[in-house]
Amino acid sequence: MHDNKLFILSCYLYIIFGVNMNINAMDFKELEHATFGAGCFWCVEAVFERLKGVKEVRAGYMGGEMENPAYEDVCGGNTGHVEVIQLNYDPQVISFNELLEVFWIAHDPTTENRQGADIGTQYRSAIFYHTENQRKLAGKSKKLLNDANMHKMLIMTEILPLQTFYLAEKYHQNYYRLNSNAPYCKMIIQPKIDKLFNK
Repeated sequence: MHDNKLFILSCYLYIIFGVNMNINAMDFKELEHATFGAGCFWCVEAVFERLKGVKEVRAGYMGGEMENPAYEDVCGGNTGHVEVIQLNYDPQVISFNELLEVFWIAHDPTTENRQGADIGTQYRSAIFYHTENQRKLAGKSKKLLNDANMHKMLIMTEILPLQTFYLAEKYHQNYYRLNSNAPYCKMIIQPKIDKLFNK
């Protein structure tokens, strides 16, 4: 709302006084937010940052009891946090339902507290909803997949209200892009990306 008022003000100033504030209506698109836990956040970040309409992806921690946890705390599996990615996206380009579609295929939502060789409560599957509509869409999507037996096993994904997001350490951000030659990236992340995007 504030952005819309600013744009209207800029138009008013230009019409009345000839003052050009160089403000474009496209600059004020309302971005929405989503938060997903789907195993190691390095992998999940690398997937979602490739989607058209996703403007920013940040790796972090959510759902635990400790304030301002460090990576070492979360890795211990005793803080209750989930490794998550929180993203900003343009709903005019990509919808929350489309994000959910990617979420379901980007990891195995049927395994409890693990993704592949990554084992621990911090790797559990979770959707932290930002709005009531997100909660409904996530619940409906999960039910449809379970009813259709799409994954052959019961989906374990938790659907939880948004909690405090703790930004992960700087070296975790844009991890794949900055470390694509690292062994983990070559053996784990690159095959996942190839499978999802190079069909």
